[in-house]
Amino acid sequence: MEFTKFKFKNYINVALEELRFEQATEVQEKLIPVVLSGRDLVGESKTGSGKTHTFLLPIFEKLDEELDQVQAVITAPSRELATQIYQAARQIAQFSPTEIRVSNYVGGTDKGRQIDKLGNQQPHIVIGTPGRIYDLVKSGDLAIHKAKIFVVDEADMTLDLGFLNEVDKIAGSLPKDLQFLVFSATVPQKLQPFLKKYLSNPVIEQIKTKTVISDTIDNWLISTKGRDKNSQILEMTKLMQPYLAMTFVNTKTRADELHSYLVANGLRVAKIHGGIAPRERRRIMNQVKNLEFEYIVATDLAARGIDIEGVSHIINDAIPQDLSFFVHRVGRTGRNGLSGTAITLYQPSDDADIRELEKLGISFVPKVIKDGEFQDTYDRDRRANREKTVKKLDNELIGLVKKKKKKIKPGYKKKIGWKIDEKRKRERRAESRARSRAKRQAKRQSF
Repeated sequence: MEFTKFKFKNYINVALEELRFEQATEVQEKLIPVVLSGRDLVGESKTGSGKTHTFLLPIFEKLDEELDQVQAVITAPSRELATQIYQAARQIAQFSPTEIRVSNYVGGTDKGRQIDKLGNQQPHIVIGTPGRIYDLVKSGDLAIHKAKIFVVDEADMTLDLGFLNEVDKIAGSLPKDLQFLVFSATVPQKLQPFLKKYLSNPVIEQIKTKTVISDTIDNWLISTKGRDKNSQILEMTKLMQPYLAMTFVNTKTRADELHSYLVANGLRVAKIHGGIAPRERRRIMNQVKNLEFEYIVATDLAARGIDIEGVSHIINDAIPQDLSFFVHRVGRTGRNGLSGTAITLYQPSDDADIRELEKLGISFVPKVIKDGEFQDTYDRDRRANREKTVKKLDNELIGLVKKKKKKIKPGYKKKIGWKIDEKRKRERRAESRARSRAKRQAKRQSF
């Protein structure tokens, strides 16, 4: 569906033209009409599906530019995500013939300066992290009591990071005749009481992806058994030749360790995790956007919601502790029809998690690094499958031998003997073929 069919205000269409947005994504096509209708909404869709403009475009459409008060409040769980929403809103606002004031309130910024500015004039649209917005509301400096729209973006991450209490308090400061919009990659059970408390007969829309992982992504699995993981990742970086590669780790400590190792080996690597000071994080993100780094090491929560363009490779240093993050990680590459490669390192103890991911419809291609390149290798289940087959054959032979030992007619006895001989011959032929295949493969690899 083309954006022109929504019949937005002229300046919104000009903003879309500058962005070269012509066709709405599935999320935008389904949910923008709901937001324009004024209904409460719970929109569930994966990261990178176009959620930000799904709520921003209707907000600007419904905005009264002449009304000097806060009309919309948008919360995001991280400073980086709030800043991205702010920048997207500013891009639209700049084309309005009447000034539209958009403000971004996040932790780590000058609160005193924000309070001074609010004393002179209130913004039309408030964007920020829950903690800072609530601080300004509680002190009486930010007047949101007449707002008409409240957006909670990345609600599941807001819950995970422990910010739902602040969002609850912000919601309690807003008027009752309010349109409440909740957007999330998933809607966990623990979020339900909050939704029931504030949303009135909401439209609940789940935008299911046609494929769990885009078919433009090569999804590889590499074993770390018997290998030093740091040196293995370093070896991979030499083979990948990425435009930009993101390596996801499970803890801040691991991020620090891997980052130090890669930098010590001469790579340009950025590091993103929750323990980095806000000013430093902003500096790093600007450097990433300016292509000053070829590699990024990041934790899930710090990187969630950050839109980094041009990611050609993803490396999972380990299977994420929350398996739902796997799709978020891998989905950072292979966007907009471009190809991408996702590489997951695993050890035998990860097998149960890998099987759970496979049940979701995620397919892996087993790879090994050999002779200075990524090569196809055997599936990790080959030994278990072989043992099952051998066990099955053994059980059949045991049954036949037992039958032969019984006192039965001579003619039938001969037939059983033939069956046993025939089965043993089939086994010998299968073993011979397997040895021949192994020899041929070894010969090919030697060239």
